[in-house]
Amino acid sequence: MNKPETIEDFYQNKFSFLPDNLQNGVGHFNVFKLEDCLRDDHKPMSYNRRDYYKICLTRGHNVYHYADKSIEINGTALIFFNPLVPYTWELASGKQSEVTGYFCIFTEAFFTEKIRGNIGDLPMFTHGGKPAYILNEQQDKQIEAIFSKMFEEINTDYIYKYDLLRNYITEITHFALKTEPSENLFKHTDANTRITSVFTELLERQFPIETTTQRFTMRSAKDFASQLSVHVNHLNRAIKETTGKTTTHYITERLLSEAKALLKHTDWNISEIGYCLGFEEPTHFNNFFKKLTNHTPTSYRIV
Repeated sequence: MNKPETIEDFYQNKFSFLPDNLQNGVGHFNVFKLEDCLRDDHKPMSYNRRDYYKICLTRGHNVYHYADKSIEINGTALIFFNPLVPYTWELASGKQSEVTGYFCIFTEAFFTEKIRGNIGDLPMFTHGGKPAYILNEQQDKQIEAIFSKMFEEINTDYIYKYDLLRNYITEITHFALKTEPSENLFKHTDANTRITSVFTELLERQFPIETTTQRFTMRSAKDFASQLSVHVNHLNRAIKETTGKTTTHYITERLLSEAKALLKHTDWNISEIGYCLGFEEPTHFNNFFKKLTNHTPTSYRIV
């Protein structure tokens, strides 16, 4: 029996051009109907970050898990996702056939190549921002009309069509900014588990270290708390209550695991490995490794 298909598998199969298309030239943008990307047998989306921005017009009764929050939506909403924050969604009730809407995805380069300024500075995309906006019937029709224009334009040969598509995204964002974000959508359902999941995903996406130019930069609880827009004490408490480990212990454990793998499976010198793992001086890496293993990096490598 075949495994149920994940939504990412469906993207990959039906829209096989997506990954390359989002990395090269005019392929920084694409638009889809939500119902075309859902099947009754699909598994929930994996809880992780994507490499692109996403704007979604969604109808139905769904729960979006976004950073350390859960957002329940029963009706129509406009939701904004940024590349830095992991998310997933699930049906709250009903059938997938009842979920309809549209979404577009685009990279930061889609804007920065033509427009000065950073789209990530807009309130709905900032850390700790409120990304969900409930729409009434009239507003739903207005946003649907913009998505319809996107569909029409993406399939033309007009040489300036991506300028128009940028304008449509801008129009949607300003439409939302003139609408109050939905305060009552945010509920902290098992918030400690949620924030621990986000922390773990942010930690893991820094690994594996695959080249000597790659660097592990988020090294402290403060770094992660800043990324998640939560107080460091909140982060520490959530991780301790969920895993029994301190945030520092969790980071150190993962850092040591990567250090061992690099020492055993690469021919990089000790200085290169230490630098990739965020140590400014080789002696700092040596001291870190010896304190935790009772071996120097060199002696561990030859054991």
